Amino acid sequence: MALNRPGLLFHCQHSVGLGHLARSLAVAGALARAFRVVLLNGGRMPEGIRIPDGVEVVNLPALGHDDTYALVSHMAGMDVDEALRRRGEMIAQAMAEVDPRVVLVELWPFGRKRFGPELEALAEAAAAQPVPPLVLCSLRDILVNQRRDQARHDERAATAVNRWFDGVLVHSDPAFATLEESFRPETPLAVPVHHTGFVAPPAPEPRRREARVLVSAGGGMVGAPLALAAARAAGLVALRTGLRTTVIAGPFLPEADLEELRRLEAGSPHLEVVRRVDDLCGHIARSAVSVSQCGYNTAMDILRAGRPAVVVPYSEGREDEQLRRAERLEAMGVVRVLDPSALAPETFADAVARAAQHQPRPHGLDLEGAERTARIVEELVAAVPA
Repeated sequence: MALNRPGLLFHCQHSVGLGHLARSLAVAGALARAFRVVLLNGGRMPEGIRIPDGVEVVNLPALGHDDTYALVSHMAGMDVDEALRRRGEMIAQAMAEVDPRVVLVELWPFGRKRFGPELEALAEAAAAQPVPPLVLCSLRDILVNQRRDQARHDERAATAVNRWFDGVLVHSDPAFATLEESFRPETPLAVPVHHTGFVAPPAPEPRRREARVLVSAGGGMVGAPLALAAARAAGLVALRTGLRTTVIAGPFLPEADLEELRRLEAGSPHLEVVRRVDDLCGHIARSAVSVSQCGYNTAMDILRAGRPAVVVPYSEGREDEQLRRAERLEAMGVVRVLDPSALAPETFADAVARAAQHQPRPHGLDLEGAERTARIVEELVAAVPA
């Protein structure tokens, strides 16, 4: 069946968390109903992650960032230069084999500067095809906007979009955030920008609620401060609210931090630690309170689940995206924000106790972005003369 469908080559590079990969997989699953979708995955693929039906995954030699944001190889015996060389060969091979009608690139050139040579080569290969495919960018709702060279970065991205791309797909409800709010180049974009609505999981099945606070931090690579504060607050949370605490460590939480969580778990009847779950949205929906960071995918899980939520946005260095998303959601009455600089067992327990007494307001945001993205791409392909 896939052989009769036009090809779509989708490049996704996640470097720290799992949000980019999770969103890309959801979009890929919707696109697979009309296209043969081949996803080029550039980061670590966690064990047990579900691949949507009809999506083929090519795992490139995995690269990512360490805690200093240096580029590192996650392949044993393969350094960064060798990984980049091998990745280039595999991308070229996929381009030749898939012969795509569409090339979809996640985030770049609005981010992923260190992968620029690889992605420029992909864009140039697309342009050199006998019938060049449409080249589109898949973009989240809010971009990082605190770089030292922000104006130069935006201008460089606009130039690249205008040179290589045919459109930008922004996975946001424009009532919440538009591209123009966090992207302000001097040179305007010369290609269409489509706001697709948010890419969210399906509505969870109704199930009995559990007397617990559910704590999560995405992939876990930068989630240790939240996870450990929650674990140390479990007794206080139980005393004040009657809720037990379940901490989802995340597949990328460093082993030393996981060991500390296990030690705290062994000493507390109110604490449970799990490495990962398959359906975070469903687990939030069954919990009394959710406490998490405020990455794109976790925010979508919160919106879909409709449960009381506290968010502790990751905001190290110039990472302001989660904070801005959290502040907007708090202004809508959807979440409560706990300042990460004030994170401690006492403030954690206080935030949980307050959240447990209130229901979030209805948000009215469009959460059907995966399906709308697929329709937009199909319409763009149909509009190209055969």
